[in-house]
Amino acid sequence: MHIGPYQLENRLIVAPMAGVTDLPFRTLCRRLGAGLAVSEMLSSNPKVWDSDKSRSRMDHGDEDGIRSVQIAGAEPELMAQAARFNVERGAQIIDINMGCPAKKVNKKMAGSALMREPDRVKRILEAVVNAVTVPVTLKIRTGWDPEHRNGIEIAQIAEQQGIAALAVHGRTRQCMYKGEAEYDTIAAIKQAVSIPVVANGDIDSPEKARHVLEVTQADAIMIGRAAQGQPWLFREIEHFLRTGTKLAAPKKEEIQGIMLEHLDTLHRFYGEERGLRIARKHVGWYLTHQQQDSVRRDFNRLDSATAQLEALTRYFDQV
Repeated sequence: MHIGPYQLENRLIVAPMAGVTDLPFRTLCRRLGAGLAVSEMLSSNPKVWDSDKSRSRMDHGDEDGIRSVQIAGAEPELMAQAARFNVERGAQIIDINMGCPAKKVNKKMAGSALMREPDRVKRILEAVVNAVTVPVTLKIRTGWDPEHRNGIEIAQIAEQQGIAALAVHGRTRQCMYKGEAEYDTIAAIKQAVSIPVVANGDIDSPEKARHVLEVTQADAIMIGRAAQGQPWLFREIEHFLRTGTKLAAPKKEEIQGIMLEHLDTLHRFYGEERGLRIARKHVGWYLTHQQQDSVRRDFNRLDSATAQLEALTRYFDQV
């Protein structure tokens, strides 16, 4: 799997997720088997770039691995400016968001709302590709709603405008995250273009990963929500695709090490006040997978970084 001059270590990509794929999570997922991790989406509006949230999301200059940064917006000129801004700060790939279904994004005609305007899509892609010398990728959905699936049309526009790779979430915007992913639509898009296509949606196990690659003939797969609380999923999928055998699940001792490392990294990256709030979300996902909802509820009440670290340590000592 190549994106421009960059060769990925494997065919597994961490999906960009707002509020999730920050630098600590991206680093952890790559260490545990992902070939590429895409950043949280960054607004193309320069008025918000100086906020604490945006500054932390733009922290990728010293990041190891291939640095892919996603931008979101609706105005070609602002999108081009945002692309240049992030390349100057270390981005090696610029990814354009046309897949986010969130209302607050769509009401600004950004994200998946853009799929209703192919002409605007063309202008945005042209502006961004011409603004930077790094590869530009695009993430889309299959369409706006089930009656208007225009993923093939948008994919062909993307190829014509010089997009280096295309990720497709197998649902329309109207479907949000409900129902089953449309792997047949992703397969049709793959057949309609010659650029690399990445399949996304409902990939939550090694067996499902192999199935999706087979039925879509995609060049890679992108995993989002399924990796929350179990970032070692990438390692398990990579092993299964390479050998055809299942990798043993991580032992409690390794899970403890991963969780404590992740927690400490969040505290240091964001500072204690923001870090402990963000940690509640990530630790909650880990504990849900461990079927420890009562522990999760207790953890969410803690109000200091030290208390969080001590609580997790006690939990694993009891286990």
